Amino acid sequence: MHDMKPIEEFRYLILAVQREGNRLLGAGLRPLGLTPSQAEVLRVLHDHQPLTLSALGRLLVCETTASPSRLVDRLVAQGLVERTTDPDDRRFVTLTLTAEGRRLEREIVAIEDQLYASLEELIAGRPLEEALALLRSVANAFPSGEALARRKGDTSLAG
Repeated sequence: MHDMKPIEEFRYLILAVQREGNRLLGAGLRPLGLTPSQAEVLRVLHDHQPLTLSALGRLLVCETTASPSRLVDRLVAQGLVERTTDPDDRRFVTLTLTAEGRRLEREIVAIEDQLYASLEELIAGRPLEEALALLRSVANAFPSGEALARRKGDTSLAG
C-alpha cells in the first residue's frame, strides 16, 4: 500500500472534486448542446461584454491555450456570440452575446445554481472560508487562478 503524503492527497482531492463538478455540470449542459468551456465563455461575456478575444482569454479558467479562438468560432457558428469589427480599425474585433446567447446564459445560471446548491449541502457547517483561503493561495500562483482573480475584480492579481 502506498503511503500518500498529505500534499499528494490534497492534489488528488482537488482533481477528484474538479472532475466530478465538471461531470455534473456537463450533464446539466448537455441538453443545451454546450460544454462547460463554452458555458464559461457565455457567462464571462454576459458579465464583461463587449470583450476582445485576448481580454476574454485573460478571464477564462477553463481554457488553457493563449487564445480561445476555436471555442469562440464554435459559439459564433452556433449563433450565440457575435463578432463586431471596429470600422476605424479592422484589427479590433469585439465579442458580445446574441439574443440566443443571452437566453442560453440564463439557462446556464440555473444549471450552475443547482450544482452549487448540491455542493453547499455537501459542505454545510464546514469551514468554507478557510478552505477558500487555502485554495486561493495555491491557485493564485498559476495563470488560471489569476484569471479567476481578474474575473472577481481582484486588481492586486490582475497583472
